[in-house]
Amino acid sequence: MQREIPAGRGAGDVPRSMFTTPLWAVLVLLSGLLLTAWMAWGEWKSERDRVQSLQRSLADAAPARLREPLAGAALGLRAMQTVLLAGKEPLDQATFDSYQRNLRSQEWIHGYVLIALAQRRADAGDEGAATYRYQYVAPLEGNEVLVGFDIARQPENMEALRRARDADAPAMSAPFPLLQFRGQQGASDMGITVRLPAYAPGAMPATVAERRARELGALAVSVRLEPMVRQALYGRILDHMDVDIRDLGALPAHARVFASAPLPAAAGQVQARRMEFGGRTWELRLWPRRPMGAWGQLRLIVIGGSSISVLLALFLWSQATLHRRAVELGRRMSARFGESEARFQALNEMLPALVLVADARDGHITYANRAARTQLGDVAGRPLAELFADAALGRAAVVATLADGTWSSQEAFVVHGTDAALWVNASLAMLDMDHVPHLLMVAGDTSAQREMTERLRYQATHDELTGLCNRREFERCLRQALADRSDDAGARPFVLMYIDLDQFKLINDLSGHTAGDQLLVQLSQAMRRHIRDGDLLARLGGDEFGLLASGVDREQADLLAEQVRACIERSTFCWLGRSYTVSASIGLVLVDRPGCTLKDLLAWADSACYQAKEDGRNRVCVYRDDADATRRMGEMEWASHLRRALEQDRLLLDYQEIVPLSAGANPVTRVELLLRMRADDGSVIAPGVFLVAAERYGLMPAVDRWVIRTALANFAHLHPCGERLQSCAINLSGASLEDEGLADFILDAIARHGVPPQRLCLEITETVAVRDLLRVVRVIERLRAAGCRIALDDFGAGMASFGYLKNLPVDVIKIDGSFVRDLGRDPMSRTIIDAVTRIGHQRGAKVVAEWVDDLGTLDLLRELGIDSAQGFALHRPERVVFQRENVERP
Repeated sequence: MQREIPAGRGAGDVPRSMFTTPLWAVLVLLSGLLLTAWMAWGEWKSERDRVQSLQRSLADAAPARLREPLAGAALGLRAMQTVLLAGKEPLDQATFDSYQRNLRSQEWIHGYVLIALAQRRADAGDEGAATYRYQYVAPLEGNEVLVGFDIARQPENMEALRRARDADAPAMSAPFPLLQFRGQQGASDMGITVRLPAYAPGAMPATVAERRARELGALAVSVRLEPMVRQALYGRILDHMDVDIRDLGALPAHARVFASAPLPAAAGQVQARRMEFGGRTWELRLWPRRPMGAWGQLRLIVIGGSSISVLLALFLWSQATLHRRAVELGRRMSARFGESEARFQALNEMLPALVLVADARDGHITYANRAARTQLGDVAGRPLAELFADAALGRAAVVATLADGTWSSQEAFVVHGTDAALWVNASLAMLDMDHVPHLLMVAGDTSAQREMTERLRYQATHDELTGLCNRREFERCLRQALADRSDDAGARPFVLMYIDLDQFKLINDLSGHTAGDQLLVQLSQAMRRHIRDGDLLARLGGDEFGLLASGVDREQADLLAEQVRACIERSTFCWLGRSYTVSASIGLVLVDRPGCTLKDLLAWADSACYQAKEDGRNRVCVYRDDADATRRMGEMEWASHLRRALEQDRLLLDYQEIVPLSAGANPVTRVELLLRMRADDGSVIAPGVFLVAAERYGLMPAVDRWVIRTALANFAHLHPCGERLQSCAINLSGASLEDEGLADFILDAIARHGVPPQRLCLEITETVAVRDLLRVVRVIERLRAAGCRIALDDFGAGMASFGYLKNLPVDVIKIDGSFVRDLGRDPMSRTIIDAVTRIGHQRGAKVVAEWVDDLGTLDLLRELGIDSAQGFALHRPERVVFQRENVERP
């Protein structure tokens, strides 16, 4: 049907909408672009102001950051100055090293090189002048070149030294090349020193005259500039800014402190600051490393505004085709939604987590992914709350999700599975699907993690072999028992038993460690059957067990200990056709009074167990606070001191010369090494104090090996004669000679350190020799075959007969000092010495007399044909040379 044209419009007229639609589109586009430009300009201005403010704040923070390590160095120097003013102990390099380690300056001053003390000495050639030479430097390694160096050769250092002395305030030097870093390729050698004066002990001097009069020298901390500045400005400053630092008072050649980049041509970008410290002023110039600021917002405004303007214009332009395009767009979006939903479902199916969806209206499950179906079975249609083992918890989770929109578990919960319960961490959230509210549950299976945690907790508190509690858990329970008794004064006493198997090492040696392990398992099971419910049995280590029994009196404790001992004694252990009877020594401590500590209880129980072994083994011994217990405790303390001394290398060696008596004998140097120990307080302890404890507690093999290893490693530095030392004698204990690996250890040490075996003489006492003659002979013959010399020490002091000399292959016989001391007034001593000398010479051995305390005895010894002698009359023991230098430096 043809439309009628209205009056006033010609046939060639075009509808008005064809003009208005493009016009509005253009107007909207121009308006949008203008609005976008206005918003972008405002954002650019705001961001520029923020960036400038950030640059100023970074520039303001830089001087304070640079001052921190310098102030820290000054604080460390002030602490060292205070120590020198106190003057409580003489200063040496070792003490200076200790102070430096205690200050720990290298941990908080990056670029830290050393701390040093320069001693002031007046210059005899120039009245009023003085030298300042470094005397102590720490750390010394790498800085040896500074020892003895005169600060006066470095004008920058001297200028800082004088300012620090007169003002008693930290003074900083100008930058200068550090002497110890010159010539290191690729390493900056520029540094500075921070100084404080060192004064003579006494009160702090108050005036310049007093300070100059009492000046001992100067303390200094040396710092490399490059790492110090980089660490001080590390972070936002160097991330965003380039820095140029100069010392305003230094010579042009050394004025630059640090520069991360050349100064920019545009001076308007540079922020200038000053940092003053120690009488010097550093000028800092900072400028942006690269354009700063978050310009993403500006880009977003420009792009977003322009895009919106264009889109609106296009929208108006395309009104005519809007419906068609909308229908097409809807079709495409529907297809994409279907694809997205399919991908979402496929992703859920592949997830290892449990994913379930339930209708929020009735709480029944409508969807479960593959992991949920595998772990939980077919749960479709079941209430979501019933999956939880605790139904009340499940209902509370659903209610909380409906009320708050989400619910997250704080702990693991048990969920019913197809085979067994699962431990999971579950979270719930509300979800709208097709305008219907649903509950989405996501849960992660933590069963394996929980099982691993429980297993690790068990392994941390139990012995792997026996399944008993380990020492750490036993001590925790014992500490808890002490705390409970301390809180409740009326609590019943408890008993601590220390159980040590007798002759366990014999079974290990004869049948192997596997047999020993099986024996421990068998005995632990036997003891479990004979203790009460609630008693704690633990393996403390090796063949040692502990038992903690609560709520017992003395009679019950004795009965329980005897039951344990008897059950061990009745156990017969069979292994590979051999049968072993086993017994145990038990130390018992009844805790019936307050004030005990864990250390006390363990020491008392160990002491009582040791007493049970001394009384014949296979018995129970109750700890008693008597003289014997005190003696044993003292020996235990000395054993502990000796262990620490071995760990901290605090054993010392003295040497005593052995002087030849034969007329015309070659003037050779032979010595015997004597052991000492340095106590915690620095005093020197004689061997008679701690060697008894060492023998009782099995420490002598370790001590002997330390002496052998140390002596051979420093053989040329034992005696002042150095390499000309002909022979060094070392005593061996009986416990060491029972060690099958002793000979291998000695021969290996000789080969490693290149000491001729003929220069090593090993001394054994006759009591040790006759205790296990066959074993001693095997060891002696092997060492003598390698070239070592063997001496029989303290001959005549034990119960041995002269017949043993026939079977012992020794090179030297040392007559016990008790005969030598009575030689001038006891005819029997003279007869014994004469007989020993004749027999020794007939066997080709040299004879040495010990304990020569007066020179008058020497003539009698020469008449009897004694080859050599040693004693205070000839030479008093002295510290070996290498320890005299390193340990006892004044």
